[in-house]
Amino acid sequence: MKLIDSILTQAAGMAAVRRDIHAHPELCFEEVRTADLVAARLTEWGIPVHRGLGATGVVGVVHGRDGGRAGREHGRAIGLRADIDALPMTEFNTFAHASTHPGKMHACGHDGHTAMLLAAAQHFAQHRNFDGTVYLIFQPAEEGGGGAREMIKDGLFEQFPMEAVFGMHNWPGMDVGKFAVSPGPVMASSNEFKIVITGKGGHAAMPHMGTDPVPVACQIVQGFQTILTRNKKPVEAGVISVTMIHAGEATNVIPDSCEIQGTVRTFTFETLDLIERRMREIAEGVSAAFGATCAFEFERNYPPTINTPYEADFCRRVMADIVGPDNAIAQEPTMGAEDFSFMLQEKPGAYCFIANGFGAHRGQYEGGGHDAGPCTLHNPHYDFNDDLIPLGATYWVRLAEQWLGHRPPTDRPMPPGTGQ
Repeated sequence: MKLIDSILTQAAGMAAVRRDIHAHPELCFEEVRTADLVAARLTEWGIPVHRGLGATGVVGVVHGRDGGRAGREHGRAIGLRADIDALPMTEFNTFAHASTHPGKMHACGHDGHTAMLLAAAQHFAQHRNFDGTVYLIFQPAEEGGGGAREMIKDGLFEQFPMEAVFGMHNWPGMDVGKFAVSPGPVMASSNEFKIVITGKGGHAAMPHMGTDPVPVACQIVQGFQTILTRNKKPVEAGVISVTMIHAGEATNVIPDSCEIQGTVRTFTFETLDLIERRMREIAEGVSAAFGATCAFEFERNYPPTINTPYEADFCRRVMADIVGPDNAIAQEPTMGAEDFSFMLQEKPGAYCFIANGFGAHRGQYEGGGHDAGPCTLHNPHYDFNDDLIPLGATYWVRLAEQWLGHRPPTDRPMPPGTGQ
């Protein structure tokens, strides 16, 4: 493993920063303290800071040894992104850096993502071993707020023009020292639906005098599964999960209405279009068949995260230089969603995973503080593995140096938002 010496030297201090962020989690668009901390560190290292994009976003601008001339004259610039927000959940850990904000927790490792990019920023400020410009994007509100979309709306790519943009997420369940990246879809679109079926309430002992929405809901839920098995191509991935059904207030009363909610995940817009259309047809058709009415709502939240082929392969080669070819593995797509997808709709780039291990790092704290709970994302026992900070920061530095040290082909595939 080829780690950068200066980053290793500063690793303990950066781990302390990470734990400070972990102890003070902030939810989407509320990341004021975190943004202040990031901005203060960048300013301390002589990196110009721009604030306010996406409300609480921070962008640091690092010019290379040429003073950024290649960026201004030839468009040589790269974007590196880390998310900074936490989740609205209670932490069960009891170690010294556990959350001090009840009901808020860094259970997805965004504190670690921030620390890795800060560690890279510190190295960039000290060495600047490249020509062009590196944009350090500290993005708010990934967890449901669409912070990437909001930063783009506020002019991220107009104010900071870049050739490509890259993101990274820690991934529990893989051995530390591994990376994963692949071209094409790597994370799914995230979508929500809400269906309200209205019948006619009445006495439960006289169901013939009303229109019971509950069996209508049951038929609709069953019907949704035929979309996946009989309408969608078997080789295409898709998930329909009904996660809430609400109806009734008493055992002897047929309710007037029943509400169904849930999520849909796909890797392509074509599959998503099919699923939404068929869900609407089934919900409205089944309701009508039972003499009920239906209000159907479908909200598209995050699009699928789709890595452009050239950029994904470039990342894999950078990873292989650091950890060896056998540890730069193929990225297994996941039905989880990620709002970095909005950036990849506008710019070529790639989103990769860095292995977080299996949880052995949880025993590193004096006095314990962890139980036997799993080391998984969005778990109340989760904690980021500080051993990743030097590795992740080294990857960011080498990726930027090598990207700015070469010329990508102009005929490579581009995302639809680029207009190319």
